[in-house]
Amino acid sequence: MPSLFDPIQLGAIQSPNRILMAPMTRGRATQEGVPTALMIDYYAQRASAGLIITEGTGVSREGLGWPFAPGLWTNEQVEAWKPVTGAVHAAGGHIVAQLWHMGRQVHSSVIGGQAVSSSATTTPGQVHTYQGKQDHETPRPLRLDEIPRLLNDYELATRNALAAGFDGVQIHGANGYLLDQFLRDNANFRDDIYGGSIENRVRLMREVVERVVSIAGADRTSIRLSPNGESQGVDDSNPTALFTAAAKALDEIGIAFLELREPGSEGTFGRTDVPKLSPVIREVFSGPLVVNSDYTTAEQAQAVLDSGTADAIAFGRTFLANPDLPERLRTGTPLNATNWKTWYSQGAEGYTDYPTQESVAAE
Repeated sequence: MPSLFDPIQLGAIQSPNRILMAPMTRGRATQEGVPTALMIDYYAQRASAGLIITEGTGVSREGLGWPFAPGLWTNEQVEAWKPVTGAVHAAGGHIVAQLWHMGRQVHSSVIGGQAVSSSATTTPGQVHTYQGKQDHETPRPLRLDEIPRLLNDYELATRNALAAGFDGVQIHGANGYLLDQFLRDNANFRDDIYGGSIENRVRLMREVVERVVSIAGADRTSIRLSPNGESQGVDDSNPTALFTAAAKALDEIGIAFLELREPGSEGTFGRTDVPKLSPVIREVFSGPLVVNSDYTTAEQAQAVLDSGTADAIAFGRTFLANPDLPERLRTGTPLNATNWKTWYSQGAEGYTDYPTQESVAAE
């Protein structure tokens, strides 16, 4: 079995190790979704990852409702991403942009209009806005004649990602966002070709992936799914059948890799008793499989590789607090603890000021 520290081919990307940086919303862009100079340092600091997957990055204003999250639909955003990708490459790293449409998980005060979704279902609880947390609103169902426009949004964001210097893209199909809302049956009550049967509910995901592949190539396209358990109110009555069908479709397209966010029963940021589906997805998806959620030690991650279930591990909050995570895992150096109070704040604190083991040793 491979080691965490062995290289792996992820489509067109030769990853030097199997320790990926998972996508994590950080909220350091401008209100217009333009990356800031802080983001250059943040991503460059973490270039020792086998591959960096950026925070969710909006494909359109309609789809980006998280305050101060970045986008990829304007020229200004593209130009501001270029020094980020350039800094990562200069440090020897690889970076792909995660393409994000939040669907019903946005608020009208942020996007300037009503949210869209598969159906008119409302997320429980509250949503982050520039005015603080507010109750979620009911979205309107996307009309059939709007689907081509949505696909065009993904195409434009993909073209812009490549123009900005990214090594590829990852489509966000997880965590209760738009594509997940179409996939799962407690959020999709459509009676057209995008609703009802599993084949129909997988259709939009497949069309988005095919459109992105037509621009970036299958070897520079990946997707993230969250197959086990409820996420932001989105769930399915038969997740095994649904997500094995989705994985088969992705295997036929031949994407670079598939990432699964799989919380467990003792998860620290979302938990579920629904079994992890990576073992059955492994049976139908022949490409590299990456798993994520609550991995904090090399031993935990290596055990999954040894089982043959996955080919690489995506670390989230552990990478947030430890810019040199691969080296810390290799040497057994104690990890920095994350400060959750600064996850979504605006400054350098809790963002670019986490020390490396080298900087600590030099003190």
